[in-house]
Amino acid sequence: MIHIDCSDIKKRLSDSEFQKAWSKAEDSFLKIQKGTGDGSEWLGWRKILADPNDAMLEQLDSLATRIRAEADVFIVCGIGGSYLGARAVIEALTSFFDSESGPEIIFCGHHLSGQYLKELVEYLEKSNKEGETKSVYLNVISKSGTTLETALSFRVLRQWMVNQFPEDVNDRIICTTSPEGGALNELVKANGYSKFEIPEDVGGRFSVLTPVGLLPVAVAGIDIRTLFYEAVSAFEKLEDNPDSLLEYAACKFALHEKGISMDIITSFEPQLNFLMKWLQQLLGESEGKEGKGMFPAVAGYSTDLHSIGQFVQDGPRNMMETFIQVRKTNERVTVPGSDENHDGLDYLFGKRFDEINTKAFEGTLRAHREGEVPTVVVLLDELNAQHVGEFLYFYELMTAVYCYCLEVNPFNQPGVEGYKKEMYNLLGK
Repeated sequence: MIHIDCSDIKKRLSDSEFQKAWSKAEDSFLKIQKGTGDGSEWLGWRKILADPNDAMLEQLDSLATRIRAEADVFIVCGIGGSYLGARAVIEALTSFFDSESGPEIIFCGHHLSGQYLKELVEYLEKSNKEGETKSVYLNVISKSGTTLETALSFRVLRQWMVNQFPEDVNDRIICTTSPEGGALNELVKANGYSKFEIPEDVGGRFSVLTPVGLLPVAVAGIDIRTLFYEAVSAFEKLEDNPDSLLEYAACKFALHEKGISMDIITSFEPQLNFLMKWLQQLLGESEGKEGKGMFPAVAGYSTDLHSIGQFVQDGPRNMMETFIQVRKTNERVTVPGSDENHDGLDYLFGKRFDEINTKAFEGTLRAHREGEVPTVVVLLDELNAQHVGEFLYFYELMTAVYCYCLEVNPFNQPGVEGYKKEMYNLLGK
C-alpha cells in the first residue's frame, strides 16, 4: 500500500488552520461522492471503478497478447493525458534497458518536431535484428482526432503504414477515441480500424485507467488486471475511510492559503520520472485557474540537487516539496573496494546503492525541512502494478478534493484554449 506522511506540514499549521482546512476537504469529498460540485459530469473516472468492465479488460488483454507476439514496434500517438499515464506506468514497471520481452514502445504525437518524425520513420524502415522488415502497430489516442500535435503525427505515420503494410494495415492501426463523432471515428468507419472508446465523462488527465492507458500498458507486458483492480480496491477503501487523503488535501490547501505557490514533486527513483510528469499534468490542469493553485514543478533527485538544490534550500520560501519514494527495491548492487581509495569512498565499501540512495533522500528531507520547506512524503511499499494502481486513483481523488477546496472546477481547462487560439491564428486556420 501507499503511506502519506504529512506530519511536517501539520507542525507548521495552527490547530485552527488545520481544522478549517480539514472541514473544507470533508465538504469537498462529499461534493464528489454526491456529484454536486462543478464539473460533476466528468466523474466517469470513478464510475469505471465502481462498476468494472471485465469484458473490456479481456478485449484489451487479448489484443495486447497478439501485438506482443507479432510486433517489433508499438507506436503510441497522443499528447497530454493521452500518453502521459501510459508512459508513466510503463517506465515505472519495466526495465531501463530490456529490449527482449515484447515490442519496443515508442511515443510520438506529443510535440511538433519534424526532425523527430523524420528520424522515427527512418528507424522504422530499418530491418529488425533478424534482418527482416519491422512489424509495426500504431495506436492513436484522441477524443476529437484533431489535436494538432497528435493529428499531424498520425497523418504522417498513417500514410507510412498504408505504404508499408498494404495488405493488413487496417489490423495494425488502433484508434482510441470518443464513442461517437470526431475525426478518428470517420476513419474507423471508412477503413475498419480497431477501436476502443474513451468514456465521454472521463477527461484526458483522468483517463489512464481506461483503454487510453491500459492498452499500451498491456502491450508492455504489465498485468492490467492487477493495476486496475488495485485502483478499484483503493476506490472502495477511500469511500469508507478517506482520512489519509483528506489530511493530505487539507494540508496542501492550508499551505496554499498561507501563500505557498509551488509544489516541487520529486523522487530519488528515476523510474518514477514520468509518474511525476503524469502527476504534474493532473495537478497543473486541474488547479491552475482563477489565479489560484500551486505550480507543480518536477525534479529528479539526486540529479537535480546539483542544479536546483541551492534554490530549494535557500531561495524564496514560497514552495512545498512532495517526495515520492519506494520502500523496497530489488536492486542489490554494492560498492566495490579499491586498493588506492583515490576517491575517498572506501568508507562505503560493501554498502548497497539502495541504502546510499535512501540516506541521500533522508539527508535531503532533513536539510530542506530545516530550511523551512514544508514537505510531504508519499511512500510506496514496492514498485509493482498493485501499488501503482493504488497511487493512480489516490492522486486522482486527492486532486479533485483539493481543487474543490480551492473552489475551482477540477475538470475543465479553459486556459489551454488561449495558446491554441493564437497558434491557429498564426498558422492561418
